[in-house]
Amino acid sequence: MFTGIIEAVGVVQQIIPRNGDVRLVIRSGGLDLADVKLGDSIATNGICLTVIELTGQGYAADVSNETLRHTTLGGWKTGTRVNLEKALMPTSRLGGHIVSGHVDGVGEIVEFKRDARSLQYRVRAPAELAKYIAHKGSITVDGTSLTVNAVDGDAFDLNIVPHTADHTNVGDWQPGVRVNLEVDVLARYLERLMLGEKAAQGSGGGISMAFLAENGFLKR
Repeated sequence: MFTGIIEAVGVVQQIIPRNGDVRLVIRSGGLDLADVKLGDSIATNGICLTVIELTGQGYAADVSNETLRHTTLGGWKTGTRVNLEKALMPTSRLGGHIVSGHVDGVGEIVEFKRDARSLQYRVRAPAELAKYIAHKGSITVDGTSLTVNAVDGDAFDLNIVPHTADHTNVGDWQPGVRVNLEVDVLARYLERLMLGEKAAQGSGGGISMAFLAENGFLKR
């Protein structure tokens, strides 16, 4: 588990093809790896990766095709800057929100503007994630815990303060850039709980307007 509070910005050092998938080598910059051991998890742009080697300058992790298909990692190149966070410890402050490091989908930066010292972005999410994104709720973007300032259909707005911009890769975001999104884990579990016994029926449909009406959440 993670908090979405970025500890350092690293750089992709190598992407090595390995029998159909890849091994990723990250130069970890200012991230303190003194307490990291093999098998530990590091969120890398919001993707929970398992450390399989400590290189002296950073770490290496194996990346499955599942991860390549459902995150931005498949588009990374040598030199790509990535947000880094070590796994949460029981004694850590939960400064952001509960983050699993399991990317739900890939969004796209569609607008950017400045407001005094803040950076303001509009991000378009995959349509299937829009229902989990709430005004003033939390969302993880490239591993960073952020507050949703407004929601408009499948798009949502973010306001980035200078400290966050200075200590993450947010400065690399421009319209057209793709970003990893993880919605609030509580929203996902709430949907599953609302299905009740129907969750075991395997329909895969989730919560629909028909379901809400049938169960008394909407007036017919």
